[in-house]
Amino acid sequence: MIAPRRFGRTLAVFGMPLLMAGCANAPLEQAGSLSSYSDLDQADGLLAKSKIRIRKDEVLAARTVRIIPTTFAEGARTETISDDQRKLVGNAIDRTLCAGLSDRLEVVPASQPADLTVRAVVTHMTATDEKAVATTKVVSVAKSFLLPGVPVPTPRLPIGLGSLSMEAEARGKDGTPEAAMVWGQGANFLSGAARVSTAGDAYELASAFGNDFSKLVVTGENPFKSLSGPPPAERFQAMAGGAPKYAACDAFGRAPG
Repeated sequence: MIAPRRFGRTLAVFGMPLLMAGCANAPLEQAGSLSSYSDLDQADGLLAKSKIRIRKDEVLAARTVRIIPTTFAEGARTETISDDQRKLVGNAIDRTLCAGLSDRLEVVPASQPADLTVRAVVTHMTATDEKAVATTKVVSVAKSFLLPGVPVPTPRLPIGLGSLSMEAEARGKDGTPEAAMVWGQGANFLSGAARVSTAGDAYELASAFGNDFSKLVVTGENPFKSLSGPPPAERFQAMAGGAPKYAACDAFGRAPG
């Protein structure tokens, strides 16, 4: 019998290359919204690629934050994803940012002044193959009939996986850049919960980015260095579609969007 710790190491050695091989590519593109790109440090996560900059003392001294709605660079406006779908993805990004930043900061409306102003831009977005996702869901349903009560994961077809690339910056009252991130992540063949939509993977990845950037600002540290603890009770409430901690977050809608 393999010990749990040894099994975990074995999974890391043999499973991760397989997982990465079944991931969509997400380039770290630059849209020009950041004040500078020359002083960013590489800070990759398990699945996400990232470059960050943080002025820890200045960020941790902040008490209030406002969020400017996410915009899309010209290169992220693919014809296969509609304006309405882009709006849903943008709202998902802003909603997750708002919930994550609320862990330490008071979120105020975008029209009010704040210690920090956060602005995010989608720099690249790859559409999801709807037919491939639909096929995976059909197989999943078939398994539930053949093996009732047995949780069997259904890997997705490793084709038509979507991706999302972002850049975001938090600036102080005087416009000084206090934190920045360039980020990219692709869906992988194990992300079987994707919606049957050309924006399905981008919508799911929006939450991953929002969590990573908000953690950077809340902690003042590389968000990939340590595992996150359980979210506060207010976050659980917002994730379930309830009222957010701060009313300003209602501008981005309630979960799931």
